[in-house]
Amino acid sequence: MNRSQKKELVSALHDLFGGSAIVVVVHYKGMTVAEISALRAQMREAGASFKVTKNRLTRLALTGTCYESLATLFVGPTAIAYSRDPVAAARVTAKYAKSNDKLVLIGGGLGATRLDPAGVKVLAELPSLDELRARLIGMIQTPATRIAGVLQAPAGQLARVFKAYAEQEREDEAA
Repeated sequence: MNRSQKKELVSALHDLFGGSAIVVVVHYKGMTVAEISALRAQMREAGASFKVTKNRLTRLALTGTCYESLATLFVGPTAIAYSRDPVAAARVTAKYAKSNDKLVLIGGGLGATRLDPAGVKVLAELPSLDELRARLIGMIQTPATRIAGVLQAPAGQLARVFKAYAEQEREDEAA
């Protein structure tokens, strides 16, 4: 790789970091090409990407971005997972790491916030933005009758209690 190609790669990585909501850094030592291809396919399905990186060039690309604090993680055979959705890359990476011991989470960043491996795993368990939108729409579309039923239930219970007291008083008067 000549000097101009390296500059282009650093520039492309810099733009990539600028447009990503999350970056997850992993070690992939011992993974086969087939395993990496399978991981990339899962990433594409989730709207994320996976890229094997050159450490020195990646550290250069990190300068001036909100992920600059991740530079110390780029030692050894590293790769990055990234996405615009703050949860997608973390979810796929954490799920794949559970089933494949060769993929090791070493950290990440959510904007300017640096995450340790446990933080990435916690983030992976959160619902995605699309799931949250679907839940919100489901809540908005709840039929009004169901809401009215919930609101009327306490009043109905109160009426039954009053009726029971009235019937008990009639029985006491009759006796």
